Amino acid sequence: MTDLTVHLTQDDIVRSLRSDVLTGLTATPKTLPPKWFYDARGSELFEAITRLPEYYPTRAEREVLAAHADEIAELTGAHTLVELGSGSSEKTRLLLDALRRRETLREIVALDVSDSALEASVAVLRADYAPATVHGVVGDFTRHLALLPGGEPRMVAFLGGTIGNLVPAERAKFLSALRDDLETGEWLLLGTDLVKDPATLVAAYDDAAGVTAEFNRNVLRVLNRELDADFDVSAFEHVARWDAEEEWIEMRLRATRAMAVHVRGLDLTVPFEAGEELHTEVSAKFRRARVAAELAEAGFGLTRWWTDGEGRFGVSLARAVG
Repeated sequence: MTDLTVHLTQDDIVRSLRSDVLTGLTATPKTLPPKWFYDARGSELFEAITRLPEYYPTRAEREVLAAHADEIAELTGAHTLVELGSGSSEKTRLLLDALRRRETLREIVALDVSDSALEASVAVLRADYAPATVHGVVGDFTRHLALLPGGEPRMVAFLGGTIGNLVPAERAKFLSALRDDLETGEWLLLGTDLVKDPATLVAAYDDAAGVTAEFNRNVLRVLNRELDADFDVSAFEHVARWDAEEEWIEMRLRATRAMAVHVRGLDLTVPFEAGEELHTEVSAKFRRARVAAELAEAGFGLTRWWTDGEGRFGVSLARAVG
């Protein structure tokens, strides 16, 4: 059987967008949350990014999962796999196949903000992993963790380095909330991109083909469409910068000329100076010690740590402790 539970309606999304844009575009410096990249076009662009030669994280994480999926299944004995931000669930299939080989897989829970993408993904998972029960949950992983179904023991997979889009206070809040919603002994599988030479990091977010630049500017197209704004998208250039102190990549959009942008849906006029930068994303990079410390602070014990052969990406298996 297949379930699709909606905790995040279109009205919720519109209210959240309006609030984020009003807050972010009236702040100093101006900011927009990265979740608004991902309309249909943004999702297509991100999928294209994952295939770029410069963008190593997807390949590196897949290498780790391919090498260690059976070990993960053996250690966890999970009956339920919960994937946060499931998308197409492509990499998660390595885990699902391993759990099925071990004959412990009973339920699959896929959470994503896009109901259309989730509905398609759930249908495929249902066909491929019967008789396991498949639950699709339309929701926000920062808000709806407590509402996730699934029989114990559960393993929550949060892959792709997505946790790096949260600043430290947000990460602490998220990990603590997740720990509160898990029983002692349940599992978290976490993907984290690792600190490495700045040239490699910057290239991954500023590719030669300009796909990431288009992805970054797509947030302006979302605002133009959804809030009747009049951003001249071509007047903003993509910026990717390594912050060595914070150990994260910052993505920004830089105004190439002075302008006033009208966001009619909010009755808001936003001035930009020439050269002014709009912050759109951080992508934190990690060291093993930081991952272990942040997990421990939230109530998880690091059980296993793996990297790809070049040491570019880390995957940690942690257990909820009492």
